[in-house]
Amino acid sequence: MSKPLKYPVSALVVLHDKDGNILLIERTAPQGFWQSVTGSIEPEDDNIAATAKREVWEETGISLSDGQLIDWHESTVYEIYHHWRHRYPKGVFENREHIFSAEIPRDTAITLQAAEHVAYGWFSAEEAAEKVFSPSNKRAILALQKRLGNK
Repeated sequence: MSKPLKYPVSALVVLHDKDGNILLIERTAPQGFWQSVTGSIEPEDDNIAATAKREVWEETGISLSDGQLIDWHESTVYEIYHHWRHRYPKGVFENREHIFSAEIPRDTAITLQAAEHVAYGWFSAEEAAEKVFSPSNKRAILALQKRLGNK
């Protein structure tokens, strides 16, 4: 049975500690592909904030409390990489990614979904911005530092 096609609207959640360090997770493939929590909206999600909370839970095992998830009310449209277009309906070439952040304690237990991610780590904002593959993820990490007053 094949997976249902994705709807081209997603959430990006930059998880950080009180000092502005960023939690990144490494995908199973391609190797060395680090990112913040991200995922597409699904039919059961009431809205994009529900998508963000669900993805944080699915990818890290963290249940965000009410008020912990910060909706930036910003989004980025980007071209879907050719090698991932098969996951979307025919003729879909762009995705709208909504940006969120959440502060979590550094000692929060992380439970990765083994089918999707192989490792996680805490990085300074500069390290995290260099490590992530996605340009929109990099921009969000750097923008978070300004929001937190770190730059």
